Amino acid sequence: MNKYSFLQRLLHRMALSSNMFKKIYFEIEKDLYLDQKASIQENHVFITGMARSGTSIMLNAIYESNQFASFTYQEMPFILAPNLWSTINKSNYRMEKSERAHGDGIWIDNNSPEAFEEIFWSTFGDSDQNNFNDFNDLIRLICLRQNKQRYLSKNNQNIKRIDKLINYYPNSRIVIPFRDPIQHCYSLLNQHKRFLEIQKMQKFVKNYMFWIGHREFGIDYLPSGTKNAKFNDHQNLNHWLEQWLFNYNSLKRYKNNSNVKFCSYENLCNQPEEWSSLLRFLGISKIIEYQFKESKKKITTAHDNELLTQCNKLYTFLIKSTF
Repeated sequence: MNKYSFLQRLLHRMALSSNMFKKIYFEIEKDLYLDQKASIQENHVFITGMARSGTSIMLNAIYESNQFASFTYQEMPFILAPNLWSTINKSNYRMEKSERAHGDGIWIDNNSPEAFEEIFWSTFGDSDQNNFNDFNDLIRLICLRQNKQRYLSKNNQNIKRIDKLINYYPNSRIVIPFRDPIQHCYSLLNQHKRFLEIQKMQKFVKNYMFWIGHREFGIDYLPSGTKNAKFNDHQNLNHWLEQWLFNYNSLKRYKNNSNVKFCSYENLCNQPEEWSSLLRFLGISKIIEYQFKESKKKITTAHDNELLTQCNKLYTFLIKSTF
């Protein structure tokens, strides 16, 4: 995003900053390309969890099965009009494969899947059944664009929509990755600091993240757990540990839900059966070889020991729910 030309940035602003304009070109897309008789499977896959839990690497790994449609950089910036944009866009612009702004070893190009789904929810909201009908239309449109029958989503904001997604898509699969709390929260803290600096220097990066609904860190960071919070300093490790505890405490109620699978990132890196188990859960028979790499740092940053103990107890509980 920081390598976009002036015209590309202008196009992104035009396509993403106005909800009214997004709604207009979404309606045009539906009128032109949505065949009401066309059907797709509804055993979609939704990856959700806290940022830095392994959601992105999992998205890329599952996408390699070639069994799913997912939003990619080719659909940007007209995410709500994937077929119309592919027809209009004749620039043949090729994004050179490069490491994404997170600096986390994930390399991207035009064909890389990415978490752009929140653009829809930030435009329409999720409180109305008709909005879920529109969301289903968008899924059908992206499946049409990529000639697939199943949809693959990575959206950390879907933590708050799991019940609604399962209700609307009873055959769906929800994957919730989680990581060792201290490693996870240290990564979140570092990313928050990293993007605070990037966004201060590059206003477009700040706008871009806001437009796509990326509020997990940076200047527009929006904590998902605020009730009874004790640690409100976002540049303190305890804040992220407390957020970890809030989030995964709220998610643990899905432990025995047949639509949901918790996935330990550490197990994914170190125990091949975790990956095989996940593929079976998703109904993927194809053998996908993928190298998951564990990032384990020596952490000396001060933190509240009692808070970390609570996180570790929950982490152990979630580990027992995997496989």
